[in-house]
Amino acid sequence: MSKTAVYPGSFDPITNGHIDIINRGLRIFDKIIIAVGYNPTKEALFTVDERVEMIREIVVDNKRLEVESYEGLLVDYLINVNANVILRGLRAMSDFEYEFQLALMNRRLDRKIETVFLMTGSKWFYCNSRIIKEAASFGGSVRGMVPDDILHKLKERFPKLRENCGRKRRRSP
Repeated sequence: MSKTAVYPGSFDPITNGHIDIINRGLRIFDKIIIAVGYNPTKEALFTVDERVEMIREIVVDNKRLEVESYEGLLVDYLINVNANVILRGLRAMSDFEYEFQLALMNRRLDRKIETVFLMTGSKWFYCNSRIIKEAASFGGSVRGMVPDDILHKLKERFPKLRENCGRKRRRSP
């Protein structure tokens, strides 16, 4: 029997931390559906369609991954795709508290839904989409924190974004 997990998120933009969770999730699940959610309470940098397309470009060669968008309750989406497992990544204790509440609510809405948490790799502990967008908007380099294709898309939105890490050096008089 094939086991499918749904990895939901805004992915605005997808980060190398997300990619780490996806790759590690593939060790556990036969198939992962990356579900890009529409959240009207968040101001997005990229449209849902842009995010879906960017992620598809990154995972194009992996037949065990699908990328879709969804709107509404996640449990309803899981029913529609015939899945009962939600895959989530955790970085910090504050993530756990929030994710635990979501998992309990999803379980209350549908008792068949299970949530599997994977700890983010230590390399990606501080990496999240909000921080990446903020750094990029002020011209900071986010190279190595996002896939190269995403770095180029961020550069289009934030022309001041530096492509290399480190500070700008001032010349001594």
